[in-house]
Amino acid sequence: MSLLPSLSIRKCLLALLCALGAAQAGAQTVDVGGVKLEPRINLAGQPLQLNGAGIRYKAVFRVYTAGLYLGQKAGTTEAVLGQAGPKRMTITMLRDIDSGELGKLFARGMEDNMDRRQFSRLIPGVMRMSQVFSDHKQLKTGETFVLDWIPGTGTVLTVKGKVEGEPFREPEFFDALMRIWLGPKPADWQLKDALLGIQK
Repeated sequence: MSLLPSLSIRKCLLALLCALGAAQAGAQTVDVGGVKLEPRINLAGQPLQLNGAGIRYKAVFRVYTAGLYLGQKAGTTEAVLGQAGPKRMTITMLRDIDSGELGKLFARGMEDNMDRRQFSRLIPGVMRMSQVFSDHKQLKTGETFVLDWIPGTGTVLTVKGKVEGEPFREPEFFDALMRIWLGPKPADWQLKDALLGIQK
C-alpha cells in the first residue's frame, strides 16, 4: 500500500519536470518582431547557432525578420563568408509583399555589393532565383523563405516550406546572397549589425 503514494508522487514529479522542460524550451526561442527563432538548429547533420537576427525596415515600415545561423559565432562579414560548414539565412515576412519585386531587389542587392565581372558570372543563377520569386507572385505576412548553404550540395532555396528546383552550386552565389545583408551596401545597416550580433 505504501508504494501507491510513492508511485503517484513520482508520476506527478515526472509530469512537472516535463512541463518545466517544455516551458524552458519555449522560453529559449528568440522573439524578433513577433517571429520566434530557435537559438539552435541542425542543418545537414551539423549543429548551427543563431548568430544574430533583426528586422528589415523600409522607411518606417517593417518588411521582414531575418535570422543568420552559423556553426560558430562571427562578428564580421569576412568571418561569415570565410566560415566552413553549413549556413542558413531565414526570412519571415512581416507584411504582404510582391515577391517578384522582392526577387528584383535581391538581384540589385547582389549586384551592388560585388564587382561587375563577378556578378556577370552569376547572372544565370540570379535570373533563376528571380523567376522563382516571380512565380510565387506574393509573400504574405508570416510566410518564410530560407537560404541554406550545404557544402557539396550548394545553395538550397526553400519558399513556404518547399524546396525550389536544383541547388545553386557555386559557393560564390551564396556569398553574393549574404552580401545583400552583410556587404558594403547592405539592404539595412541596422539589420547588418543585428545579424552580426553587434550591439549599439
